[in-house]
Amino acid sequence: MEKTEKHYKQLSPEERATIMLMTREGKGMREVGRFLNRSPSTISRETDRDFGVETDYDASLAGAQASLLRIKPRKGLKLVIDGALFGIVVGHLKKKWSPEQIAGTLKVMHPDQPSERVSHETIYQTLYAMPRGELRRELIACLRWSRDKRRSKTRAPDGRGHIAEMQSIHLRPPEVADRLIPGHWEADMIKGTMNRSSVGTLVERTTLMVVLAKMPDGTAQSALDGFSEALSAIPLALRKTFTYDQGREMSKHAQLTERTGIAVYFCDPHSPWQRGLNENTNGLLRQYLPKGEDLSIYTQEQLDEIAWSLNTRPRKSLGFRSPVEVYSELLLNMELAKTATKH
Repeated sequence: MEKTEKHYKQLSPEERATIMLMTREGKGMREVGRFLNRSPSTISRETDRDFGVETDYDASLAGAQASLLRIKPRKGLKLVIDGALFGIVVGHLKKKWSPEQIAGTLKVMHPDQPSERVSHETIYQTLYAMPRGELRRELIACLRWSRDKRRSKTRAPDGRGHIAEMQSIHLRPPEVADRLIPGHWEADMIKGTMNRSSVGTLVERTTLMVVLAKMPDGTAQSALDGFSEALSAIPLALRKTFTYDQGREMSKHAQLTERTGIAVYFCDPHSPWQRGLNENTNGLLRQYLPKGEDLSIYTQEQLDEIAWSLNTRPRKSLGFRSPVEVYSELLLNMELAKTATKH
């Protein structure tokens, strides 16, 4: 069925007069709304008008007030290109912060100064409303999805083969879903041009800490070696579970468990939302590691720098703290608890 656009129609003088008469007779908002074929909320907003004097709803006063509001100049734009706030936003965009991260951080920094804050939607609207030119291209290129126009994201499911002796995500401990206990990781492998180069990606579910692992290719042996090395650098107490999709590169999962002690679980086919944090992280990483690029050109040191850039960004789900702040605090608390146990 074809969708029809809905347009709000201003109340007419006759409708306002009807509202005045019916409400004075004690009729409720719903009854008036049904009679006029209007929503109760429309009637309620109309009768709640403040006329500046103590009086019941008056149709003539309401009509005059509505006319004044229609000709009243609109509020000026909050984010203007030559303004100081825009300069702050641009500075964070160039550090590859998302509009939501920028807006959230400004809200934390200026809780009582609305003029120093801006919503993420306003940032998007301002960027895409800019006249075409070098500055617009440069700033939109800083966004996670560097598209000339805003559009929704769609993904096609990919085919996967069967992996022997794999444990289903549905057997994973219930604590993993709560994201309260650290040590549970989501992982994936992003591939470069013609799938000839790869980078392993891991994200910790509680702290959102990101770890990257250089791999020569997308084979099972490379995945085993790369993830083993990355996980071995993480404290054993923070190596509880490892969740992956059903990619054939994880066919050596039993050996990964032997090497690192981590339990490996697999998502259902074509269910990327079961590794939502890692999917989101991979999207962020494409700002640094674009599709179609040869990923073998990056050294492990360079990948560590990219991970550090992500880990020092403020994150909404962490109260706009950065993953490195939360992860460092976690390690400190673990060390303090260990010291207290010894004494």
